[in-house]
Amino acid sequence: MKDLNLKEKYIKEVVPALKAKFGYKNEMAVPKITKIVVNVGTGRMSQQANFTDKLLPAVVNELMAITGQKPRTNPSKKSIAGFKMRQGTVVGVSVTLRGARMYDFLDKMNKIVFPRVRDFKGLETKGVDSAGNLSLGFKEHTVFPEITPENAKADFGIQVTVVSQVNTREEAVEMFRLLGVPLKKD
Repeated sequence: MKDLNLKEKYIKEVVPALKAKFGYKNEMAVPKITKIVVNVGTGRMSQQANFTDKLLPAVVNELMAITGQKPRTNPSKKSIAGFKMRQGTVVGVSVTLRGARMYDFLDKMNKIVFPRVRDFKGLETKGVDSAGNLSLGFKEHTVFPEITPENAKADFGIQVTVVSQVNTREEAVEMFRLLGVPLKKD
């Protein structure tokens, strides 16, 4: 039997299961994932001397390798003296994934990345907020298969937010479980 990719699995297995459990009349009312936002905060790194020359391009290139899409840099909107930050300084790098790349990235996280995380026993269900968005973080970006720890030029963490379109939190948790996201039992 051919293994379904995540989008085909969503259409053929998840949608009918959610319709049966929650009693949706229309397939358009079934919860779905709209986008995945991958973010790297560079606030601490920006204090280093070689940040713009070496560290920022390394972060951009490694995030591009992880997501398969060129990230955008997020400059600060105003100066904050307490954080030693000037207006226009890059404080983050982010990528918004939609469509096929979104499903491929979620599939890669489920099948490859989570098993590579040390002492991983599943995600807490409290990572799903009341709007149905799943937020999780990785302390090291080297758990992704595209990055070899020996060649990594910068060490940073990654924050991933899976944005979904749902009515209740319970529907979102059920949808993520059916998609193969390793959520712990309550």
